[in-house]
Amino acid sequence: MIIDRRLRLWTMVVELSHGRGATIDNVGAVMLATAGIDAAAIVVALTTTPRETLYTSDVLAEALEDLTMTIGEGPSVEAIADGPSLIADLRDPQYLTRWPAFAPAAIGCGIQAVFALPLRVGGIRLGVMDLYRRVPGALEGEPLADALMLTDLACALLLDTADADRSGRDEPPERTALQHPEVHQATGMITAQLGVSAAVALVRLRAHAYTVDRALRDVATDVVTRVLRFDPDESTDATGI
Repeated sequence: MIIDRRLRLWTMVVELSHGRGATIDNVGAVMLATAGIDAAAIVVALTTTPRETLYTSDVLAEALEDLTMTIGEGPSVEAIADGPSLIADLRDPQYLTRWPAFAPAAIGCGIQAVFALPLRVGGIRLGVMDLYRRVPGALEGEPLADALMLTDLACALLLDTADADRSGRDEPPERTALQHPEVHQATGMITAQLGVSAAVALVRLRAHAYTVDRALRDVATDVVTRVLRFDPDESTDATGI
């Protein structure tokens, strides 16, 4: 069931790319179509760089991200540090007290529910996916499952982009990975080591390559030759053996 859901979402993302390679914008568009929300944004917030909005679905999402950046509070800010922040009704007194500037302003923009999902791989915090709804109500069940899977996909695409920028390659890292069987073999080994899906294993492999500033295929070779092993007890990436 999980594999079928992931395949369905990935197919939707690929269809929106029209053969040009999947992008963060495509993920955001699929999020709008599947999660029962009215607006969405994808933000990068690394410790070494200022908060940067990579995608907004419309002017409403853009205004809300500008609001968050300006006042420095709200579900999006807390989600990056503390984990998912699923606010079914911003009008609840506890949220009006918790975010005295953000909550009234967001409500004034016509938003009553906010769901902030962190973009995180192990100990690496990349940013946050912000989802907005005009009417109150929880994000749960299948829409939440879709949103979480799309958030994982956004993480993978962000890591792909960073890897491409560092290496100077013009071709997407996704394509490069297909040309190197050691990446697939390493993914399979990490799947067994961590007890996770192949998709998560590949994201962890990319995250480690990103952290140590090495090419994906070189890190994969270390895994295949057993120089590097991913430890399920470690919250970040891997250990050398």
